[in-house]
Amino acid sequence: YPPAARQRHQQGTVLLRVLVDEAGRVGEAEVAESSGYPLLDRAALRGVRQWRFEPGRRGATPIASRVLVPIRFELQ
Repeated sequence: YPPAARQRHQQGTVLLRVLVDEAGRVGEAEVAESSGYPLLDRAALRGVRQWRFEPGRRGATPIASRVLVPIRFELQ
């Protein structure tokens, strides 16, 4: 959670469009739907670029695919 967003009590969900390559790494990521807060949107993009995914498959062959990833920022 970005400290500045926490201080400002910003919450929301960012929907990211992510290209996952054949190895499960993020090739591209972009905001499909903003949370309404640029700090949260940027944090979501930074975070998802470090993730590893199970790649899509066609039969037994791994393939690149685009997926939508929701990331929710919620203060407790």
